[in-house]
Amino acid sequence: QVQLVESGGGLVQAGGSLRLSCAASGRTFSRGTMGWFRQAPGKEREFVASITWGGSAYFTDSVKGRFTISRDNAKNTAYLQMNSLKPEDTAVYYCAATHLPIAPSTAGGYRYWGQGTQVTVSS
Repeated sequence: QVQLVESGGGLVQAGGSLRLSCAASGRTFSRGTMGWFRQAPGKEREFVASITWGGSAYFTDSVKGRFTISRDNAKNTAYLQMNSLKPEDTAVYYCAATHLPIAPSTAGGYRYWGQGTQVTVSS
């Protein structure tokens, strides 16, 4: 049984920072890809960032230069550091994982999902 558990969400003012964590249990993803998606009310789930086992990182354009993604394979954990947050970053953020070594940018590319963590950015 694979489980992904996110933590670190919360309420922050615009311009602030948050760090999300995603801890995987049940199976290692050291050779796979971990990613982050988000879903705002009334909108579709969208890709935010992903990182391959080798450390190659990918971001959607709206977060480039503000968000960074990292992973600790020994801890089977991925992180999303979010800086200079904007109200439009408000969403439920989901961690996702796949054993594929590539870095999918679509939700269908990921087999495992966390329960989500709320991020709210006030103006």
